[in-house]
Amino acid sequence: MNFRCFSILLGCLALMRAPLCAETATPGAMAKGSATVKSDSGTSTTMGYWTYLPKAAKPAAGWPLLVFLHGSGERGTDLELLKKHGPPKLVGQKPELESFFMLAPQCPKTRWWDTVAVKDLIDQTLASQPIDRSRIYITGISMGGFATWTLLKEHPDFIAAAVPICGAGDPAAAARFKNVPIWAFHGDKDTSVPVQGSILMVDALKKEKGNIKFTLYEGVTHDCWTRTFDNPDLYSWLLEHRKE
Repeated sequence: MNFRCFSILLGCLALMRAPLCAETATPGAMAKGSATVKSDSGTSTTMGYWTYLPKAAKPAAGWPLLVFLHGSGERGTDLELLKKHGPPKLVGQKPELESFFMLAPQCPKTRWWDTVAVKDLIDQTLASQPIDRSRIYITGISMGGFATWTLLKEHPDFIAAAVPICGAGDPAAAARFKNVPIWAFHGDKDTSVPVQGSILMVDALKKEKGNIKFTLYEGVTHDCWTRTFDNPDLYSWLLEHRKE
């Protein structure tokens, strides 16, 4: 084999994705995993994640999928960090989460969320788990709230409903995802991500007659996610929505 052919072969092998590598899912328990995913640079990268398989019997159509995107403080390679906030902290404790298969990826240290990689991980999860593809829900906090708005912009036909929490997005893109049910949350005293980021998105969607709800917490700073994920109405609202 000449050098040129060998180089082409190596390049093809580098682009091949490894399958999901995960612990065996046990109903009622979280399982660690990692996957080789596409990145926004066109190369491949490794992404760690948690999954949660509910204890109840699987619905005939498969599980609704809840994707949780963490904030900047949980970046790195230690998956235990993800248990500080949101669904990874509450699964097994909050009965409402027993209605969802949860996927919680981890963003590498010093990086921003790569939504190409997140979407690829979701696609691999759909291919390997019994998921109802009409009921894919995205939520995220802070940096993950930004990523939730970005995924809405990039994949409006894929998401059944979304919950961006203390994030911001691109108001000029609101028409692209105006038909996706969205419930946004923010604290009016947030100094980490100013509330104007959410207000601009909400106003842009209202202008487009979009499907938008907005909860503004008075006197609340950056951590508005604790109250949000403690609210049982959030989960029942998500389950009301599916892609036709």
